[in-house]
Amino acid sequence: MQVTNKLTPFFENLNFERDDNTMVINFGPQHPSAHGQLRLVLELDGELVTKAYPDIGYLHRGIEKMAENMTYNEFLPTTDRLDYIASTSNNYAYALAVEKLIGLEVPRRAQVIRTMLLELNRIISHLFFLATHALDVGAMSVFLYAFREREFAMDLMEDYCGARLTHSAVRIGGVPLDLPKGWLENLTIYLDKLPQNIKMYEDLLTENRIWKMRLEDVGTLSPEDAMSWGCSGVMLRGSGIPYDIRKEEPYELYGELDFDIPISQSCDSLGRYKLYMEEMRQSKRILEQLIEMYPQTEQKLMAHAPQYISAPKEEIMTQNYALMQHFVLVTQGMRPPKGEVYVPTESPKGELGFYIKSEGEPYAYRLKCRAPSFYHTGLLQEILVGTYIADVVTIIGSTNIVFGEVDR
Repeated sequence: MQVTNKLTPFFENLNFERDDNTMVINFGPQHPSAHGQLRLVLELDGELVTKAYPDIGYLHRGIEKMAENMTYNEFLPTTDRLDYIASTSNNYAYALAVEKLIGLEVPRRAQVIRTMLLELNRIISHLFFLATHALDVGAMSVFLYAFREREFAMDLMEDYCGARLTHSAVRIGGVPLDLPKGWLENLTIYLDKLPQNIKMYEDLLTENRIWKMRLEDVGTLSPEDAMSWGCSGVMLRGSGIPYDIRKEEPYELYGELDFDIPISQSCDSLGRYKLYMEEMRQSKRILEQLIEMYPQTEQKLMAHAPQYISAPKEEIMTQNYALMQHFVLVTQGMRPPKGEVYVPTESPKGELGFYIKSEGEPYAYRLKCRAPSFYHTGLLQEILVGTYIADVVTIIGSTNIVFGEVDR
């Protein structure tokens, strides 16, 4: 009786040449340091990685196809489930793409609130990265401290939209709610404490000899490879390339705000960690400027476009025609003009963009999400080769990938 290995065809397709000196193992999809549903097939020579193959699809839910079977407003809460660590960034990127498609101009107060939520969301995402990355490498205390501060930031999100994880805090054409009473004061208190918290994380990690040994010169990514693999966000700026969509193609209010784009020339995991720390400081600068802008804006929260956006509740309740338009929008959905659009945004993990092709129907003919984690996952097959098995955990954490947006 001949015994066959069910994985043999799989390895043959990957061009794994088995011999007595190497061993093929699975890293994930159950490994806690795989950060979700990543299965890495690794070929090892002792503890040295000679080949790596990221196998994805374990979280695939067909989100892009769902978008083609939902009206534009129906799909917006589904975007929360892409990068579920930074839900508002997904809500906003999708809403901005639809607004460009139909030619909507958002009121200034809504722009201020949306930019505030985006930067608060960035801090929440970066704190989550720091906590889990530190825990992967073995720093338990930082995990607890970072999650504590993240909870306070999530309290602010909950005060605004009622949700902590999947926010749905943005609408096509603006925002659903004004800032609640006392919200800006609570945000100011949080921002006042943020620098000393960041300094505490750095005091625990930056010069810690174990942390430096685990991250320094590990996961080295040259500028040429970063561009070749389509990297963005910290993965690109960590290789010395000063590219940030908020500066290169400003959207919302970023063109009016004063902030810096930190870069690192070290091209390694330690340099990327330092960038995340500095980006939180820049988000604080942005939020402080937005707090000053807020009182100078009018109290209008949604764009006026009755054929695309429901009228305010007061008009719906008092004007018959507004009620009829609202009924049509809810039951049938908006009908954007024919055309196509791609709009990039700078999410906490990199370039997040939505491509929409419209045929004038209530449903998108085609929707494509350009997610940064997808490209950074593909990069693993090159960046892991030549490293040790212990470094695999560090490098995966350093890329800050989330599989909700990889398996779309």
